Amino acid sequence: MRRRRRVQVSKVFNNNVVLGVDERGSEHVLMGRGLGFQAHAGDAVDTERVERTFVASGTQTAERIAAFVEEIPLADIEVTEEIVRAGREALGDHVTEHVLVPLADHISFALRRAEDGSQIEYPLQWEVPYLYPAEVAFSRVALRIIEERRGVRLPDLEAIPLALHFVNAQFGAPDMSTTVRMTEVLTETLAIIRAEYAIEIDEQSLDVARFVTHLRHLFLREQQGGPRSPVTGDDLHDAVRAARPRAYACATRIGALLTERFGWDVTEDERLYLALHVSRLTAGGAA
Repeated sequence: MRRRRRVQVSKVFNNNVVLGVDERGSEHVLMGRGLGFQAHAGDAVDTERVERTFVASGTQTAERIAAFVEEIPLADIEVTEEIVRAGREALGDHVTEHVLVPLADHISFALRRAEDGSQIEYPLQWEVPYLYPAEVAFSRVALRIIEERRGVRLPDLEAIPLALHFVNAQFGAPDMSTTVRMTEVLTETLAIIRAEYAIEIDEQSLDVARFVTHLRHLFLREQQGGPRSPVTGDDLHDAVRAARPRAYACATRIGALLTERFGWDVTEDERLYLALHVSRLTAGGAA
């Protein structure tokens, strides 16, 4: 039988919200009726009374989460919890409780805007659907969940920021700005290919999806310090340069862009893989 981890009160925010710290030193904002009443730092938390646990990460400090819990209607938190559970099933285990607070904050704000009849325009609204089709498709499911649970039909455009929250969850970025920068760079990357080949690219094509997936994996590897691509021989590099000079030149420009924007060391092997993707994307044009 697994022993229940002991949690102590680190700080009391109000009668219902405390900051708890477990034996490993991990901090969580804990919510439960009367959880903070007459509690003091160092007291053991009655875990049976804990109704919700919020994890601080990035810019979401414990104090900010506590304020969030006080300000956001419980119904908005509950619908977001349901969306996070469904998102984990649809998109993968990277959709964790870390996304709950920023996502609930956004949903609650969107619901308030809907009540006021105000709308907002989002940048990258044309790029996000083809760069992140899986996240956008699930975000439309999330909009239906919100409508069913809260009785409010949010604009279809709200799928854009919701999708970016789920993309951000994959990369574990501290805030949305990193994911927005990545999205802008993905867009610029496709623009480089269009300009080099003077062609239109079918943004709904499987080749574009594969290319974007490759760049997302590259971004994830650089963010998390994962292993680099295996080293290939010089002969293969020389062969690709000779057979696909424009594709290789394009890949070199893309590598330079990634270095400029993120400070990455884009290796020769990575340029090779980028060149092969470019070649597939432009199969109808000259190499």
